[in-house]
Amino acid sequence: MNVRDCVVLVTGANRGLGRAWARLLLEAGARKVYAGARDPRSIDLPDVIPLELDITRPEQVRHAAAECGDVTLLVNNAGIVRGGGLLDDEAPERARQELDTNLFGTLAMCRAFAPILAANGGGAIVNVLSVLSWISIPGGATYSISKAATWSMTNGVRLAVKGQGTQVVGLHVAFMDTDMTAGVDAPKAQPHDVVAQAIAALEAGQDEVLADTFTREVKRGLSLERGVYLDGPG
Repeated sequence: MNVRDCVVLVTGANRGLGRAWARLLLEAGARKVYAGARDPRSIDLPDVIPLELDITRPEQVRHAAAECGDVTLLVNNAGIVRGGGLLDDEAPERARQELDTNLFGTLAMCRAFAPILAANGGGAIVNVLSVLSWISIPGGATYSISKAATWSMTNGVRLAVKGQGTQVVGLHVAFMDTDMTAGVDAPKAQPHDVVAQAIAALEAGQDEVLADTFTREVKRGLSLERGVYLDGPG
């Protein structure tokens, strides 16, 4: 799709990658950008339309669909990570919270906006995923579960909306220089670089973005005789 003159809704647009999405889409010529956040007062970008949106609350998702009927590009960026070990006492509750936002909230947005995109000519959906869609790491296993499920859901949505001409892009990235990874000592991609790659993929009609070297290496490692997911990152 052509980003210039598109109408966009970005979830989780108040900071980090979501803020970079909103800013770069405006710079790329988007006609209108709705910036969703639980607290719209936290949106500090000029020229966007702040929107109260918690994707885990069905009534707010319905309200967003009712208010944003001109959307041609949906960027499902909102997500959470809770951390901790998979066998901890708190792991089941952490997994439920992450699945509620990362999987079910994103699916709710796809379902609510699919008919809107169809009515507006097809458009596109971008789901922000992770290298942890494919591997698990200590301290992030429940998050990996939620992102693996969201990757599978993204592939299912792509097939479901293919007939209406909607492009669905899965954006996989490892660590980024955002608040979410402030305590992580590892190479980090810059949010604006990740968004620039995703915009290029949208305009080229691609279905998937592997936004950094580590993510590309992991993707290649899935097909090894002993797949990289069996041992985790080396």
